Amino acid sequence: MSVKSYTPGGVREMVVIALPMAVSFACDTVMIFTDRIFLSRLGPQWMNGAMVGGLTSFLMISFFIGLIGYITALTAQYLGAQKKEMCPIVVAQGLMIILAAYPFILAARPLAYQFFHAMGISAEQAGPAREYFDILVYGAVVVLARTCLSSFFSGIGRTRIVMLASLSAMIMNVLASYVLIFGKFGTPAFGIKGAAFGSILGSACGVLIMTVCYARRAHWAEFAIKNSFVLDRQVMKKLLRFGYPTGVEMFFSVLAFDVLVMAFHSRGAATATAATIMFNWDLVTFIPLLGVEVGVTSLVGRYMGAGQPAIAHRSAMSGIKFGIGYSLVIFVLFVGVPGALVDLFRPEMNTEVFVQARPVAISMLRFASLYVCVMAVFIALIGALRGAGDTFWAMCYSVSLHWALTIIAIFSLQVMGASAEQAWLAVVLTFLICSGIAFYRYYQGGWKTIRVIDPA
Repeated sequence: MSVKSYTPGGVREMVVIALPMAVSFACDTVMIFTDRIFLSRLGPQWMNGAMVGGLTSFLMISFFIGLIGYITALTAQYLGAQKKEMCPIVVAQGLMIILAAYPFILAARPLAYQFFHAMGISAEQAGPAREYFDILVYGAVVVLARTCLSSFFSGIGRTRIVMLASLSAMIMNVLASYVLIFGKFGTPAFGIKGAAFGSILGSACGVLIMTVCYARRAHWAEFAIKNSFVLDRQVMKKLLRFGYPTGVEMFFSVLAFDVLVMAFHSRGAATATAATIMFNWDLVTFIPLLGVEVGVTSLVGRYMGAGQPAIAHRSAMSGIKFGIGYSLVIFVLFVGVPGALVDLFRPEMNTEVFVQARPVAISMLRFASLYVCVMAVFIALIGALRGAGDTFWAMCYSVSLHWALTIIAIFSLQVMGASAEQAWLAVVLTFLICSGIAFYRYYQGGWKTIRVIDPA
């Protein structure tokens, strides 16, 4: 069913775009989440190592993910301006960026090892983290290609293709990780290396499915894809100009989050385990909401490209309603059954580390419930600003916010000598206070006058 049969910018149209993306991001959450659960059965140090190694590997590619992720907004604007033939040209520029970036990503690997050491990560945890990190970084080109193709399909509103690819990637990842981590069906038990290989195989499966869909004959003709494999300097300039702020934002935001996580991990095995469990559940809150952000970015970009800012605003409000509905479910879980959520990560042989970490993790989850609904509103409004082209402000704000949260955590833990629970509560309260700035920026309305592309 076409989204055009719905009220432009309404909740139903938002659901058509955002729900498949939310499901797609939820699949990514399941991939990460199940790997951590599998590794927790081997012991907390393996789960904690995967947290640090996985986050740092993502840091290495985060700038390029943010940069090529702007393909969503740019293709949406070309679609809204009735310039379909330009959409695959945007994809071609993204693929060129990936090929140019990959050697630099691999060359930067030694910096990550120094990062582990500088943040005070214990040798017991740094070893597994490095094993996991190394494999994921070599598979970075697959993750970037998946981002490029999914951004295209998101931008043109065909998010069910992204959802299908993500579901396939999730199934492949969960099965492969289970077999490779534990050595099932006659294969060797690779442990944490098996989790990394499973992640790459899952992403490769998703890329394969989207490539097949991209190359379909009807799709090839509709978007004139055969003419798109060229360097278009104007389109490349637009992608770099409007995409680099998101890339810079993502890199420094992920760096801040990585430092935040390591600040807790440097406080010992029990605190590291509690923080890892809490942040794993935080992913359940945050990552699916990125589907809402993509939906808002896509629709706002489309209607801004068509010169209809009022409908773009309605799309943002629809995204908020959709996100809050999801966040209320998470709120109930965090408040009502935090103990059961924590116990999912209990190792097969109960350890003293987990016993000490459990009550800390429960308290941190309850504190996290304070911001889940605010997060939904925040993410929808940031998506609207990006879709309209206000990416530089979004970059500055997001980076500043993430580093403010990190500095608060480090100050609480290392200067004030606060407990992990107290430091996390300080982080949560800081986010609640600072998120009001994004609300103010959006309602000022300056984004309505930004022009990314020339009107049709």
